[in-house]
Amino acid sequence: MSNANQQFNFPRKRGPLSITIGILVALGAIVLSLSGFYADWLWFKSVNFTSVWSTVLFTKIGLFVVTGLVTSFVISLNVYLAFRKRPFYVPMAVEADNLERYRAQIEPIRRWVFAALAIALFYFSGTSGAQLWNTWLLFKNSTSFGVKDPQFGMDISFFAFRLPFWQSLIAWGISTLVLTLIATAVVHYLYGGIRLQVREDRTTVAARVQLSVLLGLLVLIKAVAYWFDRYALALKQSKLITGLTYTDVNALLPAKAILAAIAVVCALLFFANIVRRSWVLPAAGTALLVISSVLIAGIYPGAIQQFQVKPSESSKEAPFIQRNIDATRTAYGLDDVTVTDYQATISTSAGQLANDAATISNIRLMDPNVLSATFRQLQQIKPYYTFPESLDVDRYKIDGVERDVIVAVRELNIDGNPSRNWINDHLVYTHGFGLVAAYGNARDADGKPSFAVGDLPPTKGLGDFQPRIYFGENVPDYSIIGGVKTDSPVEFDYPDDASANGQKNYTYSGTGGVPVGSLFNKLVFAIKYQEQKLLLSNLINKDSKILFNRNPRQRVAKVAPWLTLDGDPYPAIVDGKVLWIIDGYTTSAGYPYSKETVLSSATTDALTANSTSITAQGNKTVNYMRNSIKATVDAYDGTVSLYQWDEKDPVLATWSKAFPGTVKAKKEISAQLLDHIRYPEDIFRVQREILSAYHVKTAGAFYGGQDFWRVPRDPSTFGGNAGAQPPYYLTLEMPGSKKPTFSLTTPFVPRGGRENLSAFAVVNSDPGPDYGKITVLQLPRSTNVAGPSQVASNFEAKPEVANSLSLLRQGGSDVVLGNLLTLPVGGGLLYVQPVYVRATANSAAYPLLQKVLVSFGDQIGYDDNLKGALDQVFGGNSGTSSNAGGNSATTSPANGNANNALANALASAKQALADGQAALTKGDFTAYGRAQDRLKSAIASAIAAQSRK
Repeated sequence: MSNANQQFNFPRKRGPLSITIGILVALGAIVLSLSGFYADWLWFKSVNFTSVWSTVLFTKIGLFVVTGLVTSFVISLNVYLAFRKRPFYVPMAVEADNLERYRAQIEPIRRWVFAALAIALFYFSGTSGAQLWNTWLLFKNSTSFGVKDPQFGMDISFFAFRLPFWQSLIAWGISTLVLTLIATAVVHYLYGGIRLQVREDRTTVAARVQLSVLLGLLVLIKAVAYWFDRYALALKQSKLITGLTYTDVNALLPAKAILAAIAVVCALLFFANIVRRSWVLPAAGTALLVISSVLIAGIYPGAIQQFQVKPSESSKEAPFIQRNIDATRTAYGLDDVTVTDYQATISTSAGQLANDAATISNIRLMDPNVLSATFRQLQQIKPYYTFPESLDVDRYKIDGVERDVIVAVRELNIDGNPSRNWINDHLVYTHGFGLVAAYGNARDADGKPSFAVGDLPPTKGLGDFQPRIYFGENVPDYSIIGGVKTDSPVEFDYPDDASANGQKNYTYSGTGGVPVGSLFNKLVFAIKYQEQKLLLSNLINKDSKILFNRNPRQRVAKVAPWLTLDGDPYPAIVDGKVLWIIDGYTTSAGYPYSKETVLSSATTDALTANSTSITAQGNKTVNYMRNSIKATVDAYDGTVSLYQWDEKDPVLATWSKAFPGTVKAKKEISAQLLDHIRYPEDIFRVQREILSAYHVKTAGAFYGGQDFWRVPRDPSTFGGNAGAQPPYYLTLEMPGSKKPTFSLTTPFVPRGGRENLSAFAVVNSDPGPDYGKITVLQLPRSTNVAGPSQVASNFEAKPEVANSLSLLRQGGSDVVLGNLLTLPVGGGLLYVQPVYVRATANSAAYPLLQKVLVSFGDQIGYDDNLKGALDQVFGGNSGTSSNAGGNSATTSPANGNANNALANALASAKQALADGQAALTKGDFTAYGRAQDRLKSAIASAIAAQSRK
């Protein structure tokens, strides 16, 4: 009996319990997988972008089904036909005997194997096809560029939108046929249709016919691939340029056409083999194709390159280099760059800056990448608030004058909460509070920023606004807010000493969030976040909402998955709200002849490499880029708005057809929002990288390469690993301009190791007719104007500066050098660098602006304030009456008068005397020296203020 049981292994009946458990497990898996899907739909519904969700979903489903079915059908049909046409009599041989054993093992499960193969092919090919949703949408909604490429005379849209889809389709066809051939050959071999052991008739008629058809189709598609390879040459990256070169046009291009014709002939030979009984002609055709590929597409172009092009490469390649220059400048929006020769002087004289008062008064000494610790210590208020590591630069009209300001929102930091639990993390501490803004060119007597808006609740320096920050860059994963309003709200709002319990509480009343009051939605999010308290907490009622996907950049990326986003969203007060402004880029890798750029490398500099609050770009390769979208996210209700910015961009027009109604017209941008639009940093980083070579407009000069530039190293990070200097926002008046503009700036030095200045580039960042206009001041090659790194070295080499900095670095203090700004004033180049001092012994210490370094030509100034440093450089009188960067915001011409300046200067002197006396009492001579320096500065400011009365 035991032997019988061992031989026949009868299956035991499954009991109802095991079946029930199996059903429950299956249902649980389905619910778990669908919970995230449904939650995603609820999120898109909450932001009114369900059309994006449905378009992407149904496009993916359509491609999944079509590619999956077609691939599975083609391969499965051929496998089925190979099996149906198998020979019923197979001659006996050792090999056939082995195959018989395999057939015997497969036969009992043959149907299951076939079904599993069909399903696997459907799933994997469908999954691959679904990844092409964006390629298909671009192809389907292709919009004309109105520009034709110079070689084929085809509109650029063919290369940008249609060619990628055709290439994907060809690749899919080749891979499908290759898999079909392999599967068909295996089945024929297994069932005797292919007999390698015999000398003649190694294939049956059915096998020969089927394999001939498949091979013919494969070679025919290869002919199509050769033909489309001709167009792909316009996008080919070579050592010299992008696009077709002399060799490509005169050798490789005709070679591809010839190979396409040979492949067609080869395919016809395979089809002819259907009625023939020999593989000789198809084999000969295939050999001809392979040999031709090596000779015509390999050796012949190599010979042309070696013996015709290299001896006179500059002249042979000149027309194609010119194509590359013109296409690259157009593709990156550089075709309208104005390059002006700037005869920069290095000599100085008294009163030299008299005509540059507008620029000098707006010099920004507050470095947004240094002040984060200062903001935290002065404006964080409580440990459960925080500021980003890198702050932002914007401008506001204050008292009728536009001022550069450093801005940041006071965001929630639940890690700083001493009482962490689920209720506090997700129901009580739900939002940040307030925006903080400091004047860019002013400080108080101690070197602290002068705040236009700060404190809790926020002051009204920039008007009234909704201060609650529910959506930001540093928010909890999810928060549950709102609900039925009661006399005892749950959400912590802000600390308030006037309240009985020392705080104000709040109930969210905005439109943002996903309803979570129903049992079903509670269950969905309990599964999503694997948190049972979402189901059990009585603090969640019928009107409660859940906030998730709260990062502004993340929200825009979800509603516009076709955009490439700038890495640094910035907050602005617009129409009584705090809005996050995010710049969106449309990109393409299909612009013929345009140089390819990898965004991750082109946008990396000393700032992006070291800052955790700026998102680095991915390794995306592009050769066309436009800032086509200005997006906003409401910090209170999370509303996402996409505004068209570039009205001529065909890539945006194509995506707008794919996702109709998602992008608002440019005219819908409000006046206040327009005031805070600025030129984005990442596209400028890419443009300056391209401009470093492509400012050269002639093929001969480009081939020589002797006039190429590069972005200088950041002076604050010396050494071999120093990153490129980041671009800086400044309000300045360019030489020849009639008014100052808010601009983004960058210097250039020669490529090849030298550090002297070659050029200075500025892009207008004020919305208007000149927005985005790039102006380059090109210095004479014979003039040796020091570049940023050389200036920074000169600062440290000047004995007075070196001694002072050395003293400041002693006694428990450290020196933090701020951004080194380059300014085209006084007929030359002025460098200004703020010097901050921070105590090292105190963990709560923060940088304070104590000194200002200035350089013009060979002269260096170093003083407590900007005016003093400028006067040192320009013969005791720079020609400016402004004390920008002095001891008080009220000393700037935009914010006060002589009486206020005198009062503030006297107050600073009084405080400096008191601080000096206190330092002497403690025996702290370093602090006493700093107090004496402040006293001298205050006295100088008082004298200057008195003279202006």
